[in-house]
Amino acid sequence: MKEEIVISKALDGVELTGILFSETEKKKKVVVSIHGMATNCIKTREIEIAKKVTEIGMDYYTFNNRGHDLVNYIQKGTGKGSLAGTAYEEISECYEDIIGVMKNLIDKGYEDFYLMGHSLGSTKLVYTYHQLQEKKQNEYLAKIKGIMLLSLIDIPMAISIYLGENYPVMLTYAKNQERENSSMILMPEQAFIHPISVKTFLRYTRDKQDIDFAQYSNELYSFDELNAIKTPLFMRWGTVRELIAQKPDQLVKQLTDKISNSSLDINFIEGADHSYTGKEEQLASEIQNFLRKQQ
Repeated sequence: MKEEIVISKALDGVELTGILFSETEKKKKVVVSIHGMATNCIKTREIEIAKKVTEIGMDYYTFNNRGHDLVNYIQKGTGKGSLAGTAYEEISECYEDIIGVMKNLIDKGYEDFYLMGHSLGSTKLVYTYHQLQEKKQNEYLAKIKGIMLLSLIDIPMAISIYLGENYPVMLTYAKNQERENSSMILMPEQAFIHPISVKTFLRYTRDKQDIDFAQYSNELYSFDELNAIKTPLFMRWGTVRELIAQKPDQLVKQLTDKISNSSLDINFIEGADHSYTGKEEQLASEIQNFLRKQQ
């Protein structure tokens, strides 16, 4: 398996560094991985999936989106630099990242794309796909042949459960800081599992409407965004320290009943945590099986 550093540019000019895994000869099909919070594109899970993907004649590209690690510094084109990373990112800018990467890989000769997200990366992926549909960007939609969502979670609900009775306190604190033009300061340590700015905290709580499509605890929710995915759909969760309120088997049954995708491959991996630690090879094998069916 060959490894190559490939730097893409987001639509707004932000540089995104990634690794392209391939066999000696590049293929026309590529899996693109979008990581989640407080992490980056280099991890055991990525390497194991890359091995399985390249075994069946596809290439694999994993890259650092602008939300990588807790804090990083980005520059949009020739504009002024700004703070990014998990603590400061604006999630809607994922569209700039994902489509910028697709554009770069299309220029390199790739024709068929299988997009995979993990955790917040899954949220970003569904958001971007929905934006492509809203913008009628059919030239990109036609190239997306499969969607893989690993541990898609209900982020607003997870924050609410995590904070418990402190939720309204923290929300009021954030609103007060915003009124005082202090949106870039960090929330109190107990407000989130990672350091997070006031503006990003409010984005996941108060201003959540356009990313609140994983409402697993809402029995009346119709999952319109997931049902709008027109490609084969792969979904997985773990069973240990997974960030969902339901038991994994109950969630799988619920979504099987709610999602009408005719090529839905949905399940959980027993013993896996939210990051699939120690279960990377099993996850990679299940992804490989899903991709084989699409060839």
